[in-house]
Amino acid sequence: MTNHPTRTERVELTPAAEELLRRLTGTHGPVMFHQSGGCCDGSAPMCYPRGEFRVGASDVLLGQVAGDTPFWMSADQHRYWSHTHLTVDVVPGRGSGFSLEAPEGVRFLIRSRLLTDEELRHIETEPPLPTGADEPGRA
Repeated sequence: MTNHPTRTERVELTPAAEELLRRLTGTHGPVMFHQSGGCCDGSAPMCYPRGEFRVGASDVLLGQVAGDTPFWMSADQHRYWSHTHLTVDVVPGRGSGFSLEAPEGVRFLIRSRLLTDEELRHIETEPPLPTGADEPGRA
């Protein structure tokens, strides 16, 4: 999974989130993010060991963070957030028991900003973002 070389960056990590991700990958191996829709924990980015969460066929790959960590988003959520740039941050507090950072006493969260007019124009020239249907091994 690699981004199109000229793709507009849609997601990134703060330095604190990148440091936490480095610790989590040191403990758990390669990981992935998934941002689903819904309320409560479903609205926060969840971090899973790669391969232990199967993305849906309509989930959208927004990009790679921290080098090669995929960041997926549900199609419904992407429709709402398609005009935004996302920044994954980490804050003290209890997140979901299913996300890898929960035992650390912190949680990942999303900060967002509107994409600029220039970014939006560039996105219009890009191929569609990959989806879970494009993943190898999916029939």
